Amino acid sequence: MAKGPGNTPVAEKAADSEKTAKREAVPHEVTCKVEAALMAVERPIATVRLAELIDRASGKTITRAIDQLNAEYEQTRRSFRIEQVAGGWQILTLPEYAEVAGQFNRTRQQTRLSPAALETLAIIAYKQPLVRAEIESIRGVACGEVLRSLLERHLIKIVGRAEELGRPMLYGTTKSFLEVFGLANLKDLPQVEQLKVTGSEQPGR
Repeated sequence: MAKGPGNTPVAEKAADSEKTAKREAVPHEVTCKVEAALMAVERPIATVRLAELIDRASGKTITRAIDQLNAEYEQTRRSFRIEQVAGGWQILTLPEYAEVAGQFNRTRQQTRLSPAALETLAIIAYKQPLVRAEIESIRGVACGEVLRSLLERHLIKIVGRAEELGRPMLYGTTKSFLEVFGLANLKDLPQVEQLKVTGSEQPGR
């Protein structure tokens, strides 16, 4: 008997794929719980922590739930999505709406840094761990006050002591640094070559 249009190998394969997708879909209640948990906090939540809070789900289930939520956000053209930041998950505003959101985000305003602080922070981020003398050698000025300010803002921390005379303290960036700048890890820092190109294209140079 000849197969009808709905029984062709292609149609059967598509039907099987649809059934598989339905079987792998995370229950709506679980995705809602993941979304609620992420909306309730200001800092990223690790996959393991989400799994513990939500019916002891597996890490794979949490990841699939996040994928489903992001697909829904994209389909409905929402102004945000869930991103991986500092080893966890966080709901972030899309870049095109960041300016509007920033007007109401007092926390971001409070973390604004001076040019000297940004320069010092960049040196630490790219060359960590390093001691104060190395930072001051690169900048050409004393940076005790700047380091103190960055420590108070929890953007840097003391990560150890150097194996040299006096055992000076070594500085490195913190998890809060990743959160503030929206980075999943230090590998997401812009390449130095990219920064040089950007700088050379600035007006007046």
